[in-house]
Amino acid sequence: MPKGSPELTQVRHDEIVDACAKLYETMGFNEITMKEIANFTSFTRPSIYNYFQTKEEIFLALFRREYEIWTEDLDRLNPSGGGNTRLDFAESIAHTLERRERLLKLLSTNLYEMEQSSRTENLVSFKVAYGASIDAVRNCLKRFCPDIGVQETEDFIFSFFPLIYGIYPYAAVTEQQKEAMEKAGIHYQYMSIYEIAFLGARKLLGV
Repeated sequence: MPKGSPELTQVRHDEIVDACAKLYETMGFNEITMKEIANFTSFTRPSIYNYFQTKEEIFLALFRREYEIWTEDLDRLNPSGGGNTRLDFAESIAHTLERRERLLKLLSTNLYEMEQSSRTENLVSFKVAYGASIDAVRNCLKRFCPDIGVQETEDFIFSFFPLIYGIYPYAAVTEQQKEAMEKAGIHYQYMSIYEIAFLGARKLLGV
């Protein structure tokens, strides 16, 4: 751990994660290197190793931040009042995911590799953020669907979270992929992040 105030450490930590996030807007996980990330910070590549030992640790920190932002969004959700509250919940949670495209993109990458190449303390911090998002969805269900039972809640949690791993590849389709689908003779219904998440939540809630 580098010497200096906790505030300076956090500032530099955030600067590195911000650089990774910026690169990830136009590049893939495998394309981004520690050198590329360093070029977007105010310090040298060797300095980055004072904060992160691997590229995967930086991505895991970005992943954790995305889960934390999503959790904050979920915590703000409340029923609109009137109508079908289960449908209301499906719409609301779908909109939160629509705003978290980076989280969904990260979910479609090789999380196993990120976790295997990260130190335990970083992995624990990530799992805490992941666990908080599960609790936030669980609490949302209680607010929106007071009639929902414990087993139905858990069934939703452990069906919906695996579902969202596959949303990004289905929603973010390139022109080249569309052309290949056409040439392969596959008739595919292209849907947005919101549409996929809404449909999935509705099916799981039976509405």
